[in-house]
Amino acid sequence: MSTPHNDVLIFDRKRLLQARKRSAPALADYDFLIRKAQNEIIDRLGDIKRDFPLAAHLGREGAQPFLLDAPSKIENLIKAFPPESASASSQPDIFADEDYLPFADESLDLVLSTLSLHSINDLPGTLIQINRALKPDGLFLAGMFGGETLWELRESLMQAELALKNGASPRVFPFADKQQAGALLQRAGFALPVVDSDILTVTYDDMFKLIHDLRGMGESNIIAARSRTNPGKAFFMEAARYYAERFSDPDGRIRASFEIIYMIGWAPHASQQKPLRPGSAKIRLAEALKTKETAL
Repeated sequence: MSTPHNDVLIFDRKRLLQARKRSAPALADYDFLIRKAQNEIIDRLGDIKRDFPLAAHLGREGAQPFLLDAPSKIENLIKAFPPESASASSQPDIFADEDYLPFADESLDLVLSTLSLHSINDLPGTLIQINRALKPDGLFLAGMFGGETLWELRESLMQAELALKNGASPRVFPFADKQQAGALLQRAGFALPVVDSDILTVTYDDMFKLIHDLRGMGESNIIAARSRTNPGKAFFMEAARYYAERFSDPDGRIRASFEIIYMIGWAPHASQQKPLRPGSAKIRLAEALKTKETAL
């Protein structure tokens, strides 16, 4: 298989899929963030007054099948994700990597994605593929980890490595922020894009319990340029000390932030509302504000 569309490998997808495969048997113990994002997507879908004859869900599910409790808006749902992300309760209809989508142009009414877009090497290319796969006026609705995710862990690991080794290797990979997500939707050609986010704060006994839960979710350091050497016990002990000193509550438990960015975009269609052309307004601003216009 060739590299993604822009030939830039930010993430080691092989390592990611290995981590997902290891986590699959016990995912039910660690999938609370996936369930949170899935429920939010279901709620947002319920606010949209239309039906979707054919939909696709990209990326992994939680232990509970996606859309099990969703409104009956979707007639047919195709689950598309790599075999490594499958579990006993969640099997894909199509084996697919998010970097290379198998759908024909204008074949889908709805595309959903839950906490998988953050680890795609060519996210702009994938969003373009999704837009092309949607029928005109088709809907894209997704949740992905955002820029505030694990910032405390990132800082603690970086400070520990700087203190012990006078240099730092990337250990928590970069996440897009809301502004970048909105720009990506526009770049991919989506109409009427809407982006917002929810920041969840989860507490843990210590940094090691946080890392244990991340591995249980199937998340790990998959940065392609990461250091391959073991940093040693002293490094992790220093990072845990820094974390507890800077980011703990009065009860001694540490805080971990998870930002979930929700994105909505529509495949362009002639019926959609469009912004007015400059100079096409039918009313003066002063009149709209019920004030007197003064020449300068």
